[in-house]
Amino acid sequence: MNADDRRFEVLRAIVTDYVATHEPVASRSLVERHHFGVSSATIRNDMVALEEDGYIVQPHTSAGRVPTDKGYRLFVDRLSEVKPLSAAERRAVQTFLRGAVDLDDVLRRSVRLLAQLTRQVAVIQYPTLSRSTVRHLEVLAVTPARLMLVLITDAGRVDQRLLDLGDVITEEQVAQLRTLLNQALSGRRLSEASAVVADLPEQAPMELRDAMIRASTVLIETLVEHPEERLLLGGTANLTRNATDFPGSLRQVLEALEEQVVVLKLLAAARDPGTITVRIGEENEAEEMRGTSLVSIGYASHGTVLGGMGVVGPTRMDYPGTIAAVRAVARYVGEILTTR
Repeated sequence: MNADDRRFEVLRAIVTDYVATHEPVASRSLVERHHFGVSSATIRNDMVALEEDGYIVQPHTSAGRVPTDKGYRLFVDRLSEVKPLSAAERRAVQTFLRGAVDLDDVLRRSVRLLAQLTRQVAVIQYPTLSRSTVRHLEVLAVTPARLMLVLITDAGRVDQRLLDLGDVITEEQVAQLRTLLNQALSGRRLSEASAVVADLPEQAPMELRDAMIRASTVLIETLVEHPEERLLLGGTANLTRNATDFPGSLRQVLEALEEQVVVLKLLAAARDPGTITVRIGEENEAEEMRGTSLVSIGYASHGTVLGGMGVVGPTRMDYPGTIAAVRAVARYVGEILTTR
């Protein structure tokens, strides 16, 4: 093993020990716990070199060292193997998620699972409307002059809008409206659907034209303006259990998670269902999140990425375990949504 490889092994040992103990790691404990096959003086020299290169730092006046963001980044980039979930864990994940009754339940169960598996904060984005396909548009008469439009996408996302007609409408006309809207929209991507909807009033029979204009207006607002994307969080209390990992910034992190926009921007990078994205500390653009790491991935159905999911925690994180959990849960969520 050359000096560079050995120094990386020393860094790996420091990261592993620090994540496990939350105590700065001294050269003596490294030598006792790990078998590098070299003298303790060599390990001390390696630690000096790692410190000079900015991979580890000495906090306060303790004898030990802790990894820096740069050190964690090198560790993550050189993770040759991510320990997969055990067969028992995989079966438990599958069974738990397969018990879900609808999309909301799948996502709620997913954040709960991820938070339990990683002991961090789990986040999952609801399927993004613009990347979804219309499965069905239900039109229901609430009163003779008021309708409810229920838009159901291929991912199982449901959006409801109330529609005041200004005039009464018969059951036959409601059925006709439903048929015309579904003929135009079913199977279409939402990103293309608004142009089709805009042409519908022209094609509608005269007695339905006013109702179709109102329905089209409401649908275009839903399709084009995209209501603010929703995010589910689980395990926020896990952060407070490790408050010392966020000196002076835990409140900022909790507020950023509550705002959701910050996290949605971070998840926007997770577009590929096969690739894990890891943002460590200072790599996060949002100042409030610079004491955290985010491990994220996209989840997909029928080959289309629907949204992002991941885990937020301190930079002192079990990266191999977290990456394995995020990857596994995303894969199972995609499989379940594909079979529905």
